[in-house]
Amino acid sequence: MQPIRYGMIGGGQGAFIGGVHRTAAAIAGNWQLVAGALSATPEKARASGREIGLSEDRTYGSWAEMIEREAALPEDVRIEAVAIVTPNHMHAPPAIAAMEAGFDVIIDKPLAESLAHAQAIADAAARTGRRIGVTQTYTGYSLVKLARKMVAGGELGALRRVMVKYTQDWLSRSEDLVDNKQAEWRVDPARSGEAGAFGDIGTHAANLVEFITGERIAELCAELTMLEGRQIDDDGAAMFRLSGGGKGTLTASQVCVGDANDLAISIYCDEAGLHWRQVEPNKLVVGRRDKPVETWHDGGNRAYLPSDILALHRTPGGHPEGYLEAFANIYRAFGDHLRGAPAPEGEPGFATMDDALHSMRFISACLESSRQGAVWVNL
Repeated sequence: MQPIRYGMIGGGQGAFIGGVHRTAAAIAGNWQLVAGALSATPEKARASGREIGLSEDRTYGSWAEMIEREAALPEDVRIEAVAIVTPNHMHAPPAIAAMEAGFDVIIDKPLAESLAHAQAIADAAARTGRRIGVTQTYTGYSLVKLARKMVAGGELGALRRVMVKYTQDWLSRSEDLVDNKQAEWRVDPARSGEAGAFGDIGTHAANLVEFITGERIAELCAELTMLEGRQIDDDGAAMFRLSGGGKGTLTASQVCVGDANDLAISIYCDEAGLHWRQVEPNKLVVGRRDKPVETWHDGGNRAYLPSDILALHRTPGGHPEGYLEAFANIYRAFGDHLRGAPAPEGEPGFATMDDALHSMRFISACLESSRQGAVWVNL
């Protein structure tokens, strides 16, 4: 298959996630970056394009210019898709414009800064028939997919309880907001949206719960807090009930001192518990009451892994795969989807519009619950 020609919106000088998306797309092998509007500042956008090797005539000063000029190019030259890696408040306008111009979209989570704008993106997709993939990174890990297969297969018994946490410490001091581009927009409700940590990393934790269990979070009770002087949450916790009857707890914080980036999940069923932690992504632990603890690895001898899990690996056994490879698995799956390749059995390999909208409803429900004094709220 020919690589998908894409243009990137955002992700220029000083940005973190843009480089991650470009690297993931390159590892995936079925994408080719040919155009970009990498900053809201035209001079910075063009300088950023030069830095990453984009041609001058396809490095644009704004996303609107890129969409208009690319749409005017011959069909076999112009971009086919747009990757949007801007702050949350700038997701909806370019996503909607790109779809109306005939381009598909891959977009960083959360879908938008508000549920209303997320719904506007969904409405545009339905109206135009364009495809959207959302990069919920952690579902790209092979052992996360194995955990999902184990739960779905029924061998572990019925789901009882889930415990998930995503804790960081990079906003734990007041000076962390000084001259920090990544922090600056994330703590600004005008750009991040009404949620802070719960919108940024709480959505990852919630999505991981739903992905592995195959169930939706149906109701929750949340308490969101913030350090003095902050405008939106930087710490919080929620109890939740799943659509199939299981229960769980979720913690998301960017002020837990000593935790650089600790995403961990435990799934307890009738017959076993599953444990996965992102700092050791090549290990899945299965604990049973009357049997030895099982440790599944995908960095060593992988012969015992199912064939669809093995197919995700790019390196020989003994070579661990991590964050960038997980991200690349999402790009690969969405690219294959755009080219009409058959979807893997059980799940498409990327977060769908339905997944993304439910993540937005999760954020809204957490905010509503916390504002009312930690009451139970339906999604």
